[in-house]
Amino acid sequence: MSPSRAPVEIDTPHGPARVTLHRAQGRARALLLLGHGAGGGVGAPDLVVATGAATARGVHVGLVEQPYRVAGRRAPAPAKQLDAAWLAVVAAARAGELGVDRRGRLPLLTGGRSSGARVACRTAAEAGASGVLCLAFPVHPPGRPDKDRLPELDGVEAPVLVVQGRRDPFGCPEPAASRDVVVLDGDHSLKADPDGVRTAVTTWFAHLLG
Repeated sequence: MSPSRAPVEIDTPHGPARVTLHRAQGRARALLLLGHGAGGGVGAPDLVVATGAATARGVHVGLVEQPYRVAGRRAPAPAKQLDAAWLAVVAAARAGELGVDRRGRLPLLTGGRSSGARVACRTAAEAGASGVLCLAFPVHPPGRPDKDRLPELDGVEAPVLVVQGRRDPFGCPEPAASRDVVVLDGDHSLKADPDGVRTAVTTWFAHLLG
């Protein structure tokens, strides 16, 4: 899937972030920003599948690379830096700097895979997200259920979709009042069932956007 335009660099408090835009097919109904995992990039298979599902439902997708990745580092920045950079990208997107939604009329959705999903959850309220898409949300580090990150997910008041692998060593959250959880065959990579990822994302957008 080819991007709709060359990547855009966005200034953040911790260096430039980079956003690759994929335009919606047909009439645009929302804008979705998706972040990558801690050690991976925006080419992760589940992000690619989710992007295709979203654009087919009329959603512009901005794939966001955090400043540490743009700078060539693999080790992730601290959470506060990730969140600050993410919110700078959100502000730029709302200002029309991605070349879409220049008047700020589209609903803004946020999300990501693994660490990117955590960032989207922690910042959902401040970003004004109308929904959050979590691919492989890491509930706890492998073998460390005492290191619970569920409060980040529980704190999101907007509708949430979590797509999780059945054998994910990072755990699996339970559904909640505003949270749908789809469990697929596979592990944390979500590579085993791309059709399942596509169906889950497509169905959620259909319900969320009407």
